[in-house]
Amino acid sequence: MTRIDPLTDEEIGDALDFLKPTIERLGFLPNSQRIMAHKPELLHGINALYKAIMHPTEESVSPGLLYLIGNASSLAAGCMYCVAHSGGAAAHNGIEEEKIAAIWEFETSDLFTEGERVALRFAQAASAVPNMVADEDFAELKQHYSDYQIVEMLSIISMYGFFNRWNDTLATPLEHGPSAFAEKAISGAGWAAGKHGEAAE
Repeated sequence: MTRIDPLTDEEIGDALDFLKPTIERLGFLPNSQRIMAHKPELLHGINALYKAIMHPTEESVSPGLLYLIGNASSLAAGCMYCVAHSGGAAAHNGIEEEKIAAIWEFETSDLFTEGERVALRFAQAASAVPNMVADEDFAELKQHYSDYQIVEMLSIISMYGFFNRWNDTLATPLEHGPSAFAEKAISGAGWAAGKHGEAAE
């Protein structure tokens, strides 16, 4: 059960206009943001950060890989709410469900390229507490990615670090769409909603 109630559309009020792009992109407003709406300034800040991280340029890595990195980061942190959301976003951006389900086997699975393995290894190490990233990780990253791309990847790892702590602390109720994706695509790999349950949209 959630520890702070998500606000309704009526309670969010005028701020809902600002959130229309999120609603159009996902088909719903995530409960994580409905809870953030208790402090509207936070909602504006986190959305601006998300837009900056995901803004595509010619040098960017693909959105699918960024969400796959976010998925690995969330798995390492143990936030099943964020695992469902990032997995669904990765699938929406061209990552095969089979690959998302095999993410714990990325070191040995033929589904992953060496560049993806290096990125996911980095995501796991950067998400560990205490931090496990070593100079060797950056040496490997620089064999496959530019400094710009590494900064981009660390940005999404850091953003999911915020979301992992936020949603796991609050036991944010999982919406139907991400829950349905996770049940279909990754429950066989050990995913379970746990304390996030399922909430009506």
